[in-house]
Amino acid sequence: MIRLKGYRRADGHWGIRNHLLIIPTSVCASETASRIASLIPGAVAIPHQHGCCQVGEDYKQTVRTLVGFGRNPNVGAVLVVGLGCEGIQPQVVAEEIAKSGKPVETITIQQCGGTLKTISAGAEICAGFARILAAQEREEFDISELVLGLECGGSDPTSGIASNPSVGRASNRLIDAGGTSILSETTELIGAEHLVAARCVTQELADRLVWMVKRIEEKSISYGVDLRGTQPTPGNIEGGLTTIEEKSLGCIYKAGDKPVVGVLEYAEPVDSAVKGLYFMDTPGEDIDSITGMVAGGAQIVVFTTGRGTPTGCPIAPVIKVTGNPETYERMIDNIDINAGRVILEEASLEEVGQEIFDMMIRVSNGDLTKAESLGHREFGIYRIGDTF
Repeated sequence: MIRLKGYRRADGHWGIRNHLLIIPTSVCASETASRIASLIPGAVAIPHQHGCCQVGEDYKQTVRTLVGFGRNPNVGAVLVVGLGCEGIQPQVVAEEIAKSGKPVETITIQQCGGTLKTISAGAEICAGFARILAAQEREEFDISELVLGLECGGSDPTSGIASNPSVGRASNRLIDAGGTSILSETTELIGAEHLVAARCVTQELADRLVWMVKRIEEKSISYGVDLRGTQPTPGNIEGGLTTIEEKSLGCIYKAGDKPVVGVLEYAEPVDSAVKGLYFMDTPGEDIDSITGMVAGGAQIVVFTTGRGTPTGCPIAPVIKVTGNPETYERMIDNIDINAGRVILEEASLEEVGQEIFDMMIRVSNGDLTKAESLGHREFGIYRIGDTF
């Protein structure tokens, strides 16, 4: 048994951070939410440009994402800030978050009487929350309660050769210890979806995964773009990748070799009763993808990058791994682990996988990642519809 130290939540989940989260329900409340957060040490806001004039599944997905962030175990208390007339009402978000048992309050700018009065009222509420959180202490819990988000971005050939296989071994170790991992990025399964589907524990899950890949392909075709057989991003091409299928074959190494026990929509919560490897339908855009996994319950993220990226997350630590030794030297301020030692024949995949796993344990127990220490808190909600 591997024991970690974290914060026990009322719903039985465990957080490895203890954030005070301020959620704006729309773009109209985002600036006010950020200003409230700036007044309270340790408070984090998640400004975004959505929340109004959304309909159908797009509306539901944004609500699910905001609620998922509020319910994430790394969050100890929540203030939901609304304008008052937006499509996503603060009470809708707050009521769902409150089911987790954590402290939640709402305020609206129109009801408070403007920006300054709302900032004052919000700061007063959050100061009380901050005192509650400061009194909480870490307790021991088993590593089986940990949910890991798997991400890659700015990929090059070293991602598929060194960093992704190393992360796959770390993911295997977590699952062997009873924990959970989430593989993401539907567009980066294109051309390799049959390999992941073959690992699904039921045919129903396999069919659902393949359908998700087909769904995103059909959506791109409706825009006049066929993703399959085309080139990846300009940075991927410059790095040496030639097709999206080639990129996908390297991407799926992050998932190790464990069976797939669940297939999730974007920001859909992981079933805490079913441990193991999940797939979540997220875009290839890194920030939106990480947001979806964290909204689904991931308390920690491992992010591989060949070209280099500084991306972090507002409420979950992001461990950055590169398989490119040159990128590690060039972006040492941002990259936590140099998996390029595999390419230089200084270490094996197993050794680097253990190094990643060991860092996951240290970070879960309170060590800061480089993204955290630099204050990177990128947040983006994946949209699937138009704004009306």
